Amino acid sequence: MSQMRNIRSGILLNVGFAAMCIAGSAHAQTTATEESADGAFGDIIIVTAQKRAQVLQDVPQSVSVVGGEALERNSAQSFQDYLKLVPGLQATQSNPGEARLTLRGINTGGVAATVATYIDETPFGSSTSLVNGGVLAAELDTYDMSRIEVLRGPQGTLYGANSLGGVLKYVTNAPNPDRVEARARGGVETVDGGDLSYLASGMVNVPLSDTMAIRATGFYRDMSGFIDSIGTGGSVVEKNINGYKSYGGRVSALFEPSPVLSVRLTAVLQNIEGGAGNAVESDPLTFGTLYGGFTQSVYVPVFSDVDYRLYSGTITGDLGFADVTSITSFGKLRQVKRDDYTVFYGSQLGLYLNGTDRLVDLGLDQTSTVDRFTQEVRLSNESDFIDWLVGGYYNKEDALLGQRLDAYDPGTLDVFAGLPQLAVIRLVSDYKEYAGFANATLHFGERFDLTLGGRYSHNKQSADQTASGLLGAPPASSGSSENVFTWSVAPQFKLSDRATIYARAAKGFRPGGPNVLPLNAPANTPRSFGSDSIISYEIGLKAETPDRSFAIDIAAFHIDWTDIQLFAQVNGYGINDNGGKATSDGAEFLVTMRPVPGFTASVNGAYTDAKLTEDTSPLVGGFNGDRLPATPEWSIATNLDYDWALSSGAEAYVGASVRLVSDQPSNFSPAYLASRGRQAELDGYQVVDLRAGVDVGRFSVELYAKNLLNSHAQTNVSIASTYPALTEYPGGAIGATILRPRTIGVSVGAGF
Repeated sequence: MSQMRNIRSGILLNVGFAAMCIAGSAHAQTTATEESADGAFGDIIIVTAQKRAQVLQDVPQSVSVVGGEALERNSAQSFQDYLKLVPGLQATQSNPGEARLTLRGINTGGVAATVATYIDETPFGSSTSLVNGGVLAAELDTYDMSRIEVLRGPQGTLYGANSLGGVLKYVTNAPNPDRVEARARGGVETVDGGDLSYLASGMVNVPLSDTMAIRATGFYRDMSGFIDSIGTGGSVVEKNINGYKSYGGRVSALFEPSPVLSVRLTAVLQNIEGGAGNAVESDPLTFGTLYGGFTQSVYVPVFSDVDYRLYSGTITGDLGFADVTSITSFGKLRQVKRDDYTVFYGSQLGLYLNGTDRLVDLGLDQTSTVDRFTQEVRLSNESDFIDWLVGGYYNKEDALLGQRLDAYDPGTLDVFAGLPQLAVIRLVSDYKEYAGFANATLHFGERFDLTLGGRYSHNKQSADQTASGLLGAPPASSGSSENVFTWSVAPQFKLSDRATIYARAAKGFRPGGPNVLPLNAPANTPRSFGSDSIISYEIGLKAETPDRSFAIDIAAFHIDWTDIQLFAQVNGYGINDNGGKATSDGAEFLVTMRPVPGFTASVNGAYTDAKLTEDTSPLVGGFNGDRLPATPEWSIATNLDYDWALSSGAEAYVGASVRLVSDQPSNFSPAYLASRGRQAELDGYQVVDLRAGVDVGRFSVELYAKNLLNSHAQTNVSIASTYPALTEYPGGAIGATILRPRTIGVSVGAGF
């Protein structure tokens, strides 16, 4: 068997409604799979969705797995690169490192996440609604990543808060004490309308003894922008203002002094230095692009810098009667950004006249910081009759949200002397959570299993806000406390060794919290808001032929969402409130075919009917029957890959992906509703990607094209909260976030 065939187990299998086998190159990883004993085309996929190693076929819920080889083969650099591989996953993204994830339509555009993000066994980001956690999903570099697991549907039993829609879980490669490994990859790419981008990554694995090893990964990306500021309304003239850099790495040490004890320490560090983001000036009513190209008028230099820091330690041991696992972590998420509000706030304050005669430039500087400590301890055991797990969890978060609105002399960053300080806001918050949970799978014979789970959580929050300046308000404080119980029930029946049907009912939740209000807030303004929750019902089928040359995965679901957390404004201050109900009905599927060795064809898709079933507050602008934001009614993707052997031991591959997405609603907006009598809706789009590569011994060359047809698809629009102030840019333009245009790249790799 050739080198490429030997490492085929390290490739992508997008399963659990995404099971796709792509041949791997010489640097593929094997952590996520085990080679099938009968030499079949496909491979057995091992996942940790239920916090224990299981064959994916045996997990009674919808799970997708994207292997590390597939991530690299698809040159995955952002969430947008995953979407063709994971049915039902949507990402709304305006800046690198600033994205909102949506699964099964569970999204209203609020400030708290509905999809929890995990790095190995550790949650990352914010659990609360006070520091923009909903739009700061961890966007990690995926070089040398073992896999990504995407769990659809509520995961409150094992993963806790903010998993109403599901969980996205990065699984990193563990150090390998058996051999020295090293590889590197460098590349260059060009984007339509921009300049060259440069990418470099490397990995080294070093055994220190038979029981100890270290693995380190580093990366650097310098990505060109493609949006220009062309001087509209007196703005600056500058090209490629949305370029960004991303750099960092991961270091992990593994110590296994005996077969019954393992200690792993991991550090993750990543910096993202972004520019103006991917919003382009568009017509506020039609969303059509203005000025004949991609433009964004900038008066004050804008940026968005995001830093990830995670330090974790995992200890596993065998106590005889049970296995024990302890996970301790400290994480830090920090964003520092500046937005240009010259037109938006200047128009409202009478400081923006007609561009060139504007009185001042306005910039809003914002800092969001979350320091998070977690501790989880679990006991588990497996037997012929029962597989059980019990555990406890503690989470403490200290957060800061700081904002500063300044007026500058036009065209400079010199503070304008003719105005007092406009606003300085500082919000300090604290969040604590205690939880106990249990999960058990009962085996009734060889065919029928029943999985039951429950989790009891107590959380407590406090917040203090100070606001000074012309637009400030007196200090304010608030707090909240609540108890929440979540559960899951999942019967499963094996029709054969290769076919399983299952059903699952489960509950998920998001924590409530305090609203910090100024003294001039209306008397009926809520000082706190409660948790919202969903109950999901799901049925599914997973089946494959004995040689895994054909597989089908399909599921249907119904979700009831109550006490929805909604974001609104009172006297210019943002608050969260509970209100309204929603449902989401849909289905997800994947069909995979491997008719001959080396060739894989797969089709995956999702249908989602997510809509309000009650009116929201008028401040939000949603009505009974309105579709939920950022969720297309349907999406479908086809992935084709073919690998073959060349002469002299070389191997080659080619591949193509096509993703089609239907129309989708944008965020609720009273402003747009007032102007058009309906909610904003974005047109459907298609994305075509191509890839090819050659492996020659230890070396490889890869070519790729993303968005080959140069689709100018819009994924979100930004509309002011209050009518008639729709404008964000000169001439009444709004910002529409677009996909990265056609990108063509080449990379060269080497390894041993």
